Amino acid sequence: MLQNHLIDSPVDLRNLSIPSLEQVCEDLRAFLIDHVSENGGHFSSSLGVVEITVALHYIFNTPVDKLIWDVGHQAYPHKLLTGRRKRFYSNRMLGGISGFPNIDESEFDAFGTGHSSTSISAILGMAIAAKYRGEHNRQHIAVIGDGAMTAGLAFEAMNNAGYEQPNMLIVLNDNNMSIDNNTGALQNHLTDLTSEKHYNHLRLYLKTLLSAANPSQKWAISTIRKLEKAIKAGAIRYSNLFETLGIRYFGPVDGHDLKKLINSLERLKNITGPKLLHCITVKGKGFAPAMTEQSKWHAPGTFDKYTGAKINKSSTKSLNTTYQEVFGDTLIALAKDNPRIIAITPAMLSGSALNKMKIEMPERVFDVGISEQHAVTFSAGFAADNMLPFCTIYSTFLQRAYDQIIHDVALQNLPVIFCIDRAGVVGADGPTHHGAFDICFLRCIPNITGASPMDLEDFRNLLFTAQSNTIKGPLAIRYPKSSGSGNPRSNFKKLAIGKGRRIKSGKHIAILSLGPVGQYVIAACQELLLEQMDIAHYDLRFFKPLDEDLLHEVFSQFSTVITVEDGSISGGVGSAIMEFMIENCYNATLKRLGLPDKFAIQGTQEQLHRLYGYDHKAIVKLVSSLYSTTIQNSDNRDNLKTHRKER
Repeated sequence: MLQNHLIDSPVDLRNLSIPSLEQVCEDLRAFLIDHVSENGGHFSSSLGVVEITVALHYIFNTPVDKLIWDVGHQAYPHKLLTGRRKRFYSNRMLGGISGFPNIDESEFDAFGTGHSSTSISAILGMAIAAKYRGEHNRQHIAVIGDGAMTAGLAFEAMNNAGYEQPNMLIVLNDNNMSIDNNTGALQNHLTDLTSEKHYNHLRLYLKTLLSAANPSQKWAISTIRKLEKAIKAGAIRYSNLFETLGIRYFGPVDGHDLKKLINSLERLKNITGPKLLHCITVKGKGFAPAMTEQSKWHAPGTFDKYTGAKINKSSTKSLNTTYQEVFGDTLIALAKDNPRIIAITPAMLSGSALNKMKIEMPERVFDVGISEQHAVTFSAGFAADNMLPFCTIYSTFLQRAYDQIIHDVALQNLPVIFCIDRAGVVGADGPTHHGAFDICFLRCIPNITGASPMDLEDFRNLLFTAQSNTIKGPLAIRYPKSSGSGNPRSNFKKLAIGKGRRIKSGKHIAILSLGPVGQYVIAACQELLLEQMDIAHYDLRFFKPLDEDLLHEVFSQFSTVITVEDGSISGGVGSAIMEFMIENCYNATLKRLGLPDKFAIQGTQEQLHRLYGYDHKAIVKLVSSLYSTTIQNSDNRDNLKTHRKER
């Protein structure tokens, strides 16, 4: 076995023979299987791109040559070969290396890529910058999966690249998968490129013809190019999409044949202009369970590397149902009684728990691929035609469709139900994936109603209320990636729009919470009561509109108010309550708990709640620090009221 500890840089690779490089590939797969089975992380995507990674770093002079990995799920081999093997144990952990390319982490990470489909735009910018500065020898490579290629941003970038004609290479990693199976016309087109019999027969014929030619005979380059163009465009039933955009197409090639990859990349390095190398790979290559159940092994958690059996490292296994499970089951139940309900998701069918509904009601569930903007306007089209679309989308990905939310949904006051999954901090995926900003960017949009349930029962009731014709315009329901408390099979109950609830009465201090972090407040109130501190707790339930009757009650009774939310406190629900307090001339001490005005780092949800000061211990600490002063101020206020009455 080749000793991978000797490979700390791509420079080390370039001194090896092809057989030694093939051994490196085997060692990389073994390392990844060992690491992910023990520590979790993104798995099958990285296994599928091992040979491509080795070939790219072998042929190109990285980091001088710029290499961008789209999304980053496939970047683990890249990290191992670029000086981060010794720290890889800390991948996705608090204080450790990022699970995605990160420009602050390594000079080999030319661009940060946590969201998909950005690589071609970014590498195009770098390629044109190099052209402007006269750096004609620098190479620019973007590796993008066929799932990420479905996004509009990728097409916009390719269209621009075809016009500008810079020196750049797109490596299309085609494994017929994103996280779930790919859908759409592009996937059909790629299948045509790889399987159309006339195309492959002509390729074989041309190869035979050229190899049989007398060595003394020289084919004119123009003749070869004409034959190549005939194969790519005329022999295939459809014109080659990439060639039509002005990008020269090469392939398909076996993405696991290292020698062929190296030869192909060596030739392409000397061809100017934009070009695309189409590589066919197998997601999960080298680990049999991941090759047969690719969606399941995208990010499997810990597992037995010999059997593939999942391992739960927690000392006590949670028996609670997740918000995702409740969403999937509830939507099926509601859809059976309401024929207007339609579900839409941008490539997150299993992650958002819509896969069961897709099986049971396939004509009412639409996976539109990695196309968040389209998902929102597609939903708006349904709503405009008297259907009731549930647009199910992760909070971090909803950011990509902000104009569509405003222009296509809210402005027309259409009844689109936004089910915002992964709201709040999400854990190890880190700053690119935290759902920190949805409250902030939604509450300023007219016509939108926004809510966040504190428990599973409340979540079911919000979903039930959403389809009951109570709300005429768009509704956003945000919920975390976690299990929850409460009865996940309770009877449905219609909720009053914009109304919160008092969870616990108390004295002196009131805590207003939004969403599942209210469970921290419940625990804190119980602990504080043991210390003779009787604190009131209110669940806001809605961040827009606010329950003004509830807030008048709170500010008329309490001189100290604390807000708690799992999101940015800059512009969040705490800010909304501060605005209410000022506009209504209340004088109170207001403390806001939530994410600070910076990008939250990676770590478990519990670690991040504690780090940023809004878990139950932080709430206890804050209340304890405020309590004596609050009592004194309350007593002074009561004495002043009594004195005024006596006068």
